[in-house]
Amino acid sequence: MRLRPMTLAVGVLSLALVATGCGESGSSNPGGNGGSETTDDGGGGGQACTAVPGDELVVLEDDQNLQTVDNLIPAVSAAASSPELIAALDAVSAAMDTDTLIELNGRIANERLSPADVAADFVEEAGLTEGLEQGSGSITIGSSTFPETELMANIYSLTLAAAGFDTSIQSVGNRELYLSALQAGEEIQVFPEYVGTLTEFLNVQANGEDAEPLASGDLDATVEELTTIGETVGLVFGAPSEAADQNAFAVSQAFADEYGVATLSELAEACSSGLILGGPTECPTRPFCQLGLEETYGLSFDSFVALDTGGPLTKTAISTGDITIGLVFSSDGSLA
Repeated sequence: MRLRPMTLAVGVLSLALVATGCGESGSSNPGGNGGSETTDDGGGGGQACTAVPGDELVVLEDDQNLQTVDNLIPAVSAAASSPELIAALDAVSAAMDTDTLIELNGRIANERLSPADVAADFVEEAGLTEGLEQGSGSITIGSSTFPETELMANIYSLTLAAAGFDTSIQSVGNRELYLSALQAGEEIQVFPEYVGTLTEFLNVQANGEDAEPLASGDLDATVEELTTIGETVGLVFGAPSEAADQNAFAVSQAFADEYGVATLSELAEACSSGLILGGPTECPTRPFCQLGLEETYGLSFDSFVALDTGGPLTKTAISTGDITIGLVFSSDGSLA
């Protein structure tokens, strides 16, 4: 499963690039000729693709569903649930998609606006306070220190307040700490969660570390599994949003334009050599990272550069052309 970042802030940092494990360092031309000189290497019709620097990053579509879905979903204590509450949370889910979430995260990260202010603007612009069924009672929404979660907690709070609930937001610790409180429904009653991550957390909690995974690249199937296992621990869920924050792989927009690629399958077809992958140290051995890219898409990498987990090191390395493609998170504000 993916590791959730603690911040979406983007910084320009100097890089100490360390090539490891999968091919010879320098066997392609990172930062080189902008893709203007590529040659067919005879490997299945692809060409040797060099990195193309550029400040704008773009995620290549995971068209074969390598990644587990991690769409936003409101998690609710069954003890506090009501039709009016669920309907208000569903209105939030319906108003949000990944592009919108990227834009909102970008305002927090790049414009240095607070999650509360960005949430207030979004709720007003999306008309989320209009036409809601009216409920009553006190509802506390949990939030971690992760800005995206703070954003969603504030959106939930404002929308539920418009639906007649007396709302507050409580900052909580990690999932191990807050989930039991959410299940009990005494200290917190609502939490913005992620479909795949929560499904597997509950799966391991119920069935052990070696449990067969319940989450997959199929959203409907994963939500069904989450709903079923949630019922056993006192949780119910609103509708999942189209907005997803999951592992993704980005290239510079200039690279995507140069080689005409928008999906990972197209990247594999276009580029038979020259690719440099960047990401967390464990990437070469993880099925959602290098192993999955090789096995699912048939991608071949000349080398791997150990950087961070979807953070500024990886994004800067893509922008400068030190790597061709890197692991990011699909709702990162730097993609705005």
